[in-house]
Amino acid sequence: QVQLVESGGGLVQAGGSLRLSCAASGRTFSTYGMAWFRQAPGKDREFVAGITKSGANTGYADSVKGRFTISRDNAKNTVYLQMNSLKPEDTAVYYCAAGQIVTSRPLDFGSWGQGTQVTVSS
Repeated sequence: QVQLVESGGGLVQAGGSLRLSCAASGRTFSTYGMAWFRQAPGKDREFVAGITKSGANTGYADSVKGRFTISRDNAKNTVYLQMNSLKPEDTAVYYCAAGQIVTSRPLDFGSWGQGTQVTVSS
C-alpha cells in the first residue's frame, strides 16, 4: 500500500488560490492513478479531479472545471491540485487517493491520505 500525505491547506478569502500537494512514499508511484476527493461536514465524499498514471489524461468535477488543475510529477512522487478562484462552497477536507485506475468512485481507491482542511471565507 502506497503511503500518501497531503499538505497545503489553509484559510483563504473567496477569489484566492491555494496549491495542495500529495507526497507518496514507495517506489511504484508511476504505476498508480491518482485523484483528489473532498468532504464537507454532513456531506458525502465527492470526486474533485483525477489523473492517469502518466498524466496524459485528466478529469474534473463540473463544479471545479476551469478553476482547478491536477498535475503530477512522477520523479518527485507527488501529485498537485492548483485551486484558483476559490469559493466558500469549496470549503472541505481534501483527500488524495491512489488506485489501479482512475474513477470518480471512492471505493475504487485503495490508498488514502489523512486529508488537509481548506476553508474559504466570504
